[in-house]
Amino acid sequence: MKLNILQKIQKTKDAILSLKNFNPTIALVIGSGLGDIKKQFRVHKTIKYFEVPYFSNPTVKGHDGELLLSTSNNADLVIFNGRLHYYEGILPKDVIYSVRVMKFLGIKTLILTAAVGGLNKKYSTGDIVILNDHIDFTGNSPLIGPHLCEFGERFPNMEDVYCSYLRKKALDTAKNFNIKVHEGVYFGVSGPAYETPAAVKAFQRLGGDVVGMSIVYEATVAVQMKIDVLGLTYIANMATNLHNKTLSHSEVLENGKKVSANMSKIIKSIVAFIGTKS
Repeated sequence: MKLNILQKIQKTKDAILSLKNFNPTIALVIGSGLGDIKKQFRVHKTIKYFEVPYFSNPTVKGHDGELLLSTSNNADLVIFNGRLHYYEGILPKDVIYSVRVMKFLGIKTLILTAAVGGLNKKYSTGDIVILNDHIDFTGNSPLIGPHLCEFGERFPNMEDVYCSYLRKKALDTAKNFNIKVHEGVYFGVSGPAYETPAAVKAFQRLGGDVVGMSIVYEATVAVQMKIDVLGLTYIANMATNLHNKTLSHSEVLENGKKVSANMSKIIKSIVAFIGTKS
C-alpha cells in the first residue's frame, strides 16, 4: 500500500523517537566542516540516516548523515549531522523532508548552520555571520505542489524568517565570548558550481552579504510550520574575485574545523537560553 506524506512522516517519527523520556524541542543542522560541534553535546543515541525510513543519505563530503539524540543544559535536542542539497539531484520537497518531520517530533526551534562564501568586502574568511534575511535565487521552492493544512499556511509570511530574539541572543553571546560576528543577508543559489565573477557582482548589488547552496529551503519550510529559526554561518572562503586562492571544497572543510569551537559556544548558549524558556 502506498503511504501518503503524513503516514511516511509518522513512520519516520516513530523510528527516531525510540528513547523513553526524550522530548526534543530543539533541532540543530550541522553544515559542511562543522562536524566537531556534535562533540559539545551529550549524545544518548546515534542513528544513521539510512536506518531511518524515508531519509536519504547525503552524498557530499563533510556531511556524515547521522541523527544524534542529545541533551544539553537539560534541553533535549535532535542533531542532524549532515544535510541534503538541491544540487544533489533531488526535489526541494525531499530536501526539506527532515524539517517536516521536525515539527511532528515537537521541535519549536531550529538552528541552521552552514558554510558560506563571503560577498561583503568587510568580511573575512573564518568570520561568523548571523543571518537576518535571505534571498532565494535557486529558481525553485519547497512549497510548490499539493498543500496540506498540517504543514501550516499555504502562503506563509516571510517577514521575520530568522527570529529577532534568537539573533539578539546570538549577538549578545558572541560579544560575551569576544567572538567576531556580523549580521547579514544570505543569497541562496542552487549550486554546485562556484559563482562567476559577474555573478558575484550581481549578488552584491542585489543585497547579498554571503552566498550558499543550502538553508533557504529549510528556513522557508520551518517558517511555514511555525518553527523559530536561527541561521549561523561561517565564511569558508571569500567569493570569486574576493579570494586570492582557487576555490575548493577541501578549503571549506578545513576552515570549518577552525571555526567550530566558536560556533559551538554560541550554539550551546542558545540551547541553554531556550531550555530556560521551555
